[in-house]
Amino acid sequence: MKTVIIRKNASESDAWTLAERPAPRPGPGQVLVRVRAASLNYRDLMVVRGRYGGERKDGLVPLSDAAGEVVAIGAGVRRWKEGDRVISTFFPTWASGPFRGEYRATALGAGGNDGVLAEHVVFGEDAIVRAPAHLGFNEAATLTCAGVTAWTALFESGPRPAPGATVLVQGTGGVSLFAAQLARAAGLRVIATSSSAAKIERLRALGVTEAIDYRKQPEWHEEVLRLTGGEGVDRVIEVGGAGTLPRSLQAVKTGGVVSLIGLLSGVGSQIDPMPILFRAIRVEGAVVGSRQSTVELGAALELHGIRPVVDEVFPIERANEALAKLAAGKHFGKVVIGID
Repeated sequence: MKTVIIRKNASESDAWTLAERPAPRPGPGQVLVRVRAASLNYRDLMVVRGRYGGERKDGLVPLSDAAGEVVAIGAGVRRWKEGDRVISTFFPTWASGPFRGEYRATALGAGGNDGVLAEHVVFGEDAIVRAPAHLGFNEAATLTCAGVTAWTALFESGPRPAPGATVLVQGTGGVSLFAAQLARAAGLRVIATSSSAAKIERLRALGVTEAIDYRKQPEWHEEVLRLTGGEGVDRVIEVGGAGTLPRSLQAVKTGGVVSLIGLLSGVGSQIDPMPILFRAIRVEGAVVGSRQSTVELGAALELHGIRPVVDEVFPIERANEALAKLAAGKHFGKVVIGID
């Protein structure tokens, strides 16, 4: 079967190698999934660069997000049958409830855990969920990390925002666009930042009417405050990390929430704790989400007819081109790899 592995000493431009491996078989309590599509996240680029998940095993199969159909079931499996359309979960052992440290060691596609960029993958029967019926495989493959992270950051980090509350989303990557779509469906006001007029026009096509070009307005928090009458937003979906967090703390209202989900602009800078303390701001990390969160996201997408934004689909033979596009940061939404 076709499988992509990460070469140990390769450069970033050719880090992924297409290999042939025997198709696996499901054991007791397991299912075999024929993967039809897998999507990329920024963490996959960090894995290639050796900055995520600890020491990476040689020949690691990358990616955490996949959609496909069940083609075989092991002994004792009751939840699934052949032909069921399913998606992967990011942490196979996190069923529900609060995040615990031991879940991190089970994340797919990092450290010593193979991921999903292969024609066939074996999962525990509790490590997959049903794919939303209205989505094709390319769309469904975008939910596992980016979609669930957006869901968790919006609705499970701090108090659930009430209709009419204002949310700030940063950029036009997968998490930010999912957050914008989910927020609008929940009756929330969305303010977005972006790096170009072209991307702002595409945001407007999604129904986001208030967008800020942060290249023209580097102190973008000032415009956020202007748009909110000086009050600030109820919630920030913070994808930048150290480079953008200080402005997010200025853009959020007193008593508001900053959901920290990404590190696109770096780590390690000192953060002034004064606004957090004096304005009672809640800063909370959103670590993707549980199996239950994945199920709830799928139900919400079906209820509102939300379709993920897919930027481009690459065949598995061009997987390195997909990785390069992600690294260039020119995508709008999700980069997907199709597996015929």
